[in-house]
Amino acid sequence: MSIPAGFADISLAQLLLVAGVALLASVVGGLAGYGTGALMPLVLVPLIGAEPVVPIIAISAILTNLGRFAAYLRHVDGRRALIVISAAAFTTALGAWGYTLLTNAGAALVIGAMLISSVPLRRLARRRDVRIGDTGLAAGSVGYGVVVGGTSGSGVILLSLLMAAGLDGAAVIATDAVISVATSIIKISVFGLAGVITAQVLALALLIGAIAIPGAFLARAFVERMPVHIHTAILDVAVIAGGLVMISTAVSQIL
Repeated sequence: MSIPAGFADISLAQLLLVAGVALLASVVGGLAGYGTGALMPLVLVPLIGAEPVVPIIAISAILTNLGRFAAYLRHVDGRRALIVISAAAFTTALGAWGYTLLTNAGAALVIGAMLISSVPLRRLARRRDVRIGDTGLAAGSVGYGVVVGGTSGSGVILLSLLMAAGLDGAAVIATDAVISVATSIIKISVFGLAGVITAQVLALALLIGAIAIPGAFLARAFVERMPVHIHTAILDVAVIAGGLVMISTAVSQIL
């Protein structure tokens, strides 16, 4: 599999667009704990279709979250990370397998619906200020595994679970990064067995992941200077708009 060949059907202007959005998404992710899975589909789907998007983000997420993990290493809550990974491992694989069965239109519907629903889910979780123990964290992680395995932009669910379990600030971002690396490895294993990891998927994933590493350290530099609610509001608008576009495109393909 030739990685340079994966860029054959993508122009230089398109590559620069992907790289720019990847840097922006990594900075947002380093500040808010999520962003890459929500923003990257907005630029990837129009370029290459919906089907390769979740595999691309799964591979790039390893590099993205390793950079975030390195930037926030001392804040990781290893015990809670282990609880989530253990509970979500099987259902993550199950969700990834289900995704491989979708058509391009079906994948667009799933991703679009997840992006749109992530905004009210995040706001509802914050408003309710729900608190859970280790048992509740494990139970929630089982459901989270299904969603993260087969969609993009589901990071808000994990963040909500970790905050409900008592984590906050940098501990949420750091622990989220560790868990996301583990779930991404599981997803990649399933996608690899299903044969959906092409040269284009690998090339774009490596590009996004490589750019995201310095983005994590750039985010750490801004974390105490930028009001989180500002970029969160902008991200919400972009995510909802992108999700609506994906769903409308999928519906037009079906009809």
